[in-house]
Amino acid sequence: MDLNPSSTAFIACHWENDVVGADGALAPFFREEIERTDVIAVAGRLLGAARDAGVQIVYTRVAFAEGHSDLVPNIPLLGVVAQQRSLLDGTHGAAIIDELEPGPADWVSTNAKVSCFADSSLDQRLRSAGIDTVVIFGVATNLSVESTGRSAGDLGYRVVVVSDACSAASPEIHEATLATFGLLGEVASAADVMAAL
Repeated sequence: MDLNPSSTAFIACHWENDVVGADGALAPFFREEIERTDVIAVAGRLLGAARDAGVQIVYTRVAFAEGHSDLVPNIPLLGVVAQQRSLLDGTHGAAIIDELEPGPADWVSTNAKVSCFADSSLDQRLRSAGIDTVVIFGVATNLSVESTGRSAGDLGYRVVVVSDACSAASPEIHEATLATFGLLGEVASAADVMAAL
């Protein structure tokens, strides 16, 4: 695998307290696998390598206005978010976890959809920076990561999903998503991605 740091962006999907935190609103869905796979530590190493190589890092957040007035409940999981009153912009739950705190040169992109490209300026911003390759990782593999990866592929980006820097509600769901995504983009380990930098 080859990666050009100047035309590659790392997209860190939904590393928010309500999504991946031990006491987050969605912890009952995701926390057991997050702990079992130690995915936060893997993501931390990946982000460190990206910074060392001068790669643009983009943190994406899903967050909603007060009262979830901008939430479209056509997706059942988002209906759960509304019921829990979670992921409200400006709250601790919608903030990036302390372990993966964004650096001063990192971008933070916020939208109210599952795909990080939907209803956001992310595509335009990446293109303006000369980015043609995106390396995606986060929680959950079969939700924000897959949705973002599919969108990126449709927009013409080379897409790499980092297998061990993602997790889902179960190992089976995670593996099934990676198997499918191998037909839509590339799947690589964090070690392979870091070596490519």
